[in-house]
Amino acid sequence: MKRIVFISDTHNYHKYVQLPKGEILVHAGDISGQGKPEEVGPFFDWLEEKSKEFEHIIFIAGNHDMSFEYKHPWLQSWLSKLPANVHYLEDSEIVIDGIKFYGSPWQPEFFDWAFNLPRGKELADKWAQIPKDTDVLITHGPPYGICDYTLRDNIHVGCMDLLDRVFLIQPKIHVFGHIHEGYGYKVLNGTTFINASTCNLRYSPDNDPVCVDYGKDSVDFVTD
Repeated sequence: MKRIVFISDTHNYHKYVQLPKGEILVHAGDISGQGKPEEVGPFFDWLEEKSKEFEHIIFIAGNHDMSFEYKHPWLQSWLSKLPANVHYLEDSEIVIDGIKFYGSPWQPEFFDWAFNLPRGKELADKWAQIPKDTDVLITHGPPYGICDYTLRDNIHVGCMDLLDRVFLIQPKIHVFGHIHEGYGYKVLNGTTFINASTCNLRYSPDNDPVCVDYGKDSVDFVTD
């Protein structure tokens, strides 16, 4: 049994998040406002501090973390200096104690932000890379129809191709963020879907981390 703590969309408010104790911390992207050095630097300092409290930390980028898509040299250097138990995933995987995590930052096109692709083949090709034996899938954007409803436009904005891939491979957990007002969870078709957005619609870090006990045959939410 592993206790996994999920957060997302902290948007520079990471220091204000009260993290429960656990073995693995997962951040599903949007660590910053625009991915500037003065934003990423303090976040990486925080990661180093938290790496002493968790056995492993896994994080991906989101649409606000623009420097991650553009692979700035300073960022590549900083990534290489993160503690050994802090793992950045970008269309890649890591296996920890037999649990396969796969992380991807992409989402359907939304203005001129990072990691945007048109709906259709380009996004579907990204999702096709997700291994069929993934246990915990981490994406920044949500699948269509699950914790993806926007109050501004009153529509579902998730990706249908992502939903199709998740239904096909059936990971135990699919965690994401991006749509702040979609915070919450839903269990469907054998997968526990979690929108772990820390910031609410007003970009206030009011939502609690989501914590689960992950076992071979169960995913149990921790509420204490």
